[in-house]
Amino acid sequence: MQKRQITLADLAKELGISTATVSRALKDYPDISNETKQKVIALAEKLHYRPNTLAAGLRKRESKIIGVIIPDIVSHFFSSVINGIMDIAYQEGYRVMICQSNESFEKEVADAQALLTSRVDGVLVSIAHETKSFDHFTEFKDLGIPVVFFDKVPIEEFKDASKVVVDDFMGAYTTVEHMILQGCKRIAHFRGPLIAYTSFNRFEGYKQALADYGIPYDESLVFACEDISFEEGQRFCHQVISSDNPADAIFAVTDMVALGALVTARDAGLKIPEDLAIAGFSDWLIASIIAPPLTSVAQPSHEMGQTATTLLLEEINANKNNIPFSFKTVVLKTDLMVRASTRLK
Repeated sequence: MQKRQITLADLAKELGISTATVSRALKDYPDISNETKQKVIALAEKLHYRPNTLAAGLRKRESKIIGVIIPDIVSHFFSSVINGIMDIAYQEGYRVMICQSNESFEKEVADAQALLTSRVDGVLVSIAHETKSFDHFTEFKDLGIPVVFFDKVPIEEFKDASKVVVDDFMGAYTTVEHMILQGCKRIAHFRGPLIAYTSFNRFEGYKQALADYGIPYDESLVFACEDISFEEGQRFCHQVISSDNPADAIFAVTDMVALGALVTARDAGLKIPEDLAIAGFSDWLIASIIAPPLTSVAQPSHEMGQTATTLLLEEINANKNNIPFSFKTVVLKTDLMVRASTRLK
């Protein structure tokens, strides 16, 4: 049978004093005698008393808890983001409650409701691939609970929310430019759903690089991923290499998709990058150890987590003190990590 948690009232009853006196003794108020303080502290330790932080938070109208909703926890990118979040949150006395949507809109909505029920002070969100409606986040805003989006953020919705993103456009542009300078002329793009800022701007960067170097945009070389998965990378790569006029390069929206393409091309006997150059986006750890090593766009994931949390806490504190707050969009720079999968010259 689960033991009942010891309360201030239990300590007060045992010692024959008021709960207010117990509370003030535990907080080391000067108007409580040292003898009483010692008795209260000794009994609290004996009975394993723990303060009810949720109840205290409700009295102050704050929980000191930040909610986080991310598509997955296992990827190197999001685990690094979480480390950045925790660095700032714990430093400022906040705990972190993490929810994983698994790229599911339905789970994302359920996670949002769970965080609302937990009375979090604010929420950090990277939206799922399936998310096209955002009413579940509007509910937070209606209740005065700040929301900060990071990485995958809504394109049009939520003008009244801060966002932290990387320069997806320039990351994609630089990658495609690199492929063109290596001599590639038919560059396929395996893009993601265009509802999110990330996929949309990577697609735009791809097209702009082609235009700037006088290469006509060819819609037949663009393949739309729905799940942004390894399997889609495999399937689309098979279509590319089976074509009568195959591509000589593939730029994939993420490393996972790029790895699916690389494995398929390699198993088909193609030389990489001589027959087909391949690049991804995110620079997962596996990108540098697969054969051949994958060219990829590195993102400052730890910095993204720190920046998003800092913005969220700034808004929480502004609301608490009735200070006007201006929403911000912070764009972080990327780095192209050129490896053997694209290096032709």
